[in-house]
Amino acid sequence: MLVFILKRVLFAVITLLVASFAAFALMHLSGSTPGAVVLGMGATPDDIVAYNASIGWYDPWLVQFSNWVGGVVTGDLGISLIDGRDIGADIAKRLPVTAALAIGGTLVSSLLGITFGVIAAVRGGVVDRIITAFSGVFLSLPQFWLGIILVFVFAVQLRLLPATGYVPLEVDPARWFASLILPVITIAITSAGFIARQTRASMAEALAQEHIRTLRALGTHRLRIVYVHALRGASLPILASVAIQFIVLFGGSVIIETLFALPGIGQAMQAAVGASDLPMVQALVLVATLVVVAVNVAIELLNRFLDPKLRTS
Repeated sequence: MLVFILKRVLFAVITLLVASFAAFALMHLSGSTPGAVVLGMGATPDDIVAYNASIGWYDPWLVQFSNWVGGVVTGDLGISLIDGRDIGADIAKRLPVTAALAIGGTLVSSLLGITFGVIAAVRGGVVDRIITAFSGVFLSLPQFWLGIILVFVFAVQLRLLPATGYVPLEVDPARWFASLILPVITIAITSAGFIARQTRASMAEALAQEHIRTLRALGTHRLRIVYVHALRGASLPILASVAIQFIVLFGGSVIIETLFALPGIGQAMQAAVGASDLPMVQALVLVATLVVVAVNVAIELLNRFLDPKLRTS
């Protein structure tokens, strides 16, 4: 197990370096330069060149990238070209927003998806067809459209929940929770269909296994067969779909964050790309890649814990 963990950590480091260098290279090939962004439209070409030279923009790529990696190791992600903010501090403020959205959306969508997926596989027949049909409908709903409908109903008409905005947890836990309800419901409804379909397929395959038929013949209680033996056998692909869902929600939260005016990572990425804030873009790519790698490693470790065959391989 220790060798496996060390290999995964090494692979994670290599992945982070490759993704960061790819973002670094794309920034240099984009045609935009820090001097043009900082000095603005009124700057002369000589002023832009002088500014770029002063920050080492024309140094060899490997030298620049090595300096950036050295800063990251010491906790320095750089300074925003737009307003001079410390990028690390800004991301630290935004990360809990996106994390709360992704975790909340994943938990609620997993609860709904796994529940209805198991029911569809166990009951079969009309129930299975109805759940499968609704899963397809929910899966195809545009998030922005559903979010607008929910805001209109629960915020505008019923005035039960805030339409937009975010309140930090440390300021007011109750208002923090209320500010996340509509975004999380929007995410969960549009994401539950994917997990429900994967759960249904995995459970149907698990229930058809030989040892499940043996347990039925031995008179094992139906609930124990479904929720202990079959669900555990189907857990690996279900966990993989949940992990994929979390990664998608974390990296693709820009629509929800923009719609509900949430100051998260997705909104920051959209603003940074639009303003050509190159250091911010590179730092956000690093954070997103780190989350993806960490989730993948965690899922692999969990899979080895649940599957004896993987533990002994």
